[in-house]
Amino acid sequence: MTDATEHEPEIWRPHVTVATVVADGDRFLMVEETVRGALRYNQPAGHLEPGESLAEAACRETLEETGWEVELQHFVGVQQWFSQVHGDHIVRFTFAARPLRHHPARALDAGIVRPHWMTRAEIAALGATRLRSPLVLCSIDAWLAGQRLPLDTVRAFPPAAGG
Repeated sequence: MTDATEHEPEIWRPHVTVATVVADGDRFLMVEETVRGALRYNQPAGHLEPGESLAEAACRETLEETGWEVELQHFVGVQQWFSQVHGDHIVRFTFAARPLRHHPARALDAGIVRPHWMTRAEIAALGATRLRSPLVLCSIDAWLAGQRLPLDTVRAFPPAAGG
């Protein structure tokens, strides 16, 4: 008898990522990082890990990449993107947060050069080739346009610990 899974087609799975738009006045928390040997700028962002909710992932990635603890305030939206550079399909869940506490002595994730606080104009002036993806300005512009959904728009079932 053969295993039924041997004949089932593989299911395509995009990369599930999170990002956090952290605003302080007219400045946004950005990450300068090395990607394939080049410096790029992004919001604090990364992959969802097993056992965590999207909201937990957003807070974790922000802390790991910037040293900032944040409080999520809103869900901004979902963006779908295909990276021709990496050949990856990305589904990105973007949250908005306010900064709470900075831990400047905290070691940052591998590849992270440093966090920056930048205005939208400064971010746009970097140009498309220095941004990690077009989702960077898309997320900031959605937030600036007032796109803010309740956090319970995105839920984990069963609710993750602490949620």
